[in-house]
Amino acid sequence: MSTTSAPSPDSIVSSPSLGFDYALLQAVPRVDRGERINIGALLYCKEADFLAAEVHIDPARLRALDSEVDLTGVTDALEAIRAICAGDGSAGRAGAGTLRSRFGWLTAPRSAVVQTSAVHCGLTADPAAELDRLMNRLVR
Repeated sequence: MSTTSAPSPDSIVSSPSLGFDYALLQAVPRVDRGERINIGALLYCKEADFLAAEVHIDPARLRALDSEVDLTGVTDALEAIRAICAGDGSAGRAGAGTLRSRFGWLTAPRSAVVQTSAVHCGLTADPAAELDRLMNRLVR
């Protein structure tokens, strides 16, 4: 007969309990060709009241898809995304809604030089650290 004891409070590791949604930010220098490269990530977590985007542009990789890519246009689009996440007044109506509505607006399909991937979900204990992990794993 085997017996098991309950784990001590010190041995219990807290598990991720915050649900989050994320999408990758992708540069599509030639929309007509559909080729894309990951240039950032967008993460929304309702329970933590968190919406943020991180970006990383590698000009050489973008130029491999299109030697005439408008890097300023890509950078400007990414700054607009950051402003919307922050609810900055410069973002206009897109930055004025709830975090959920801003995330929905940002992830809506569009034909533009910066697009988002499909939305994925997960669990985390720290949304900011999760965003950094996604950047390291999928973008940088």
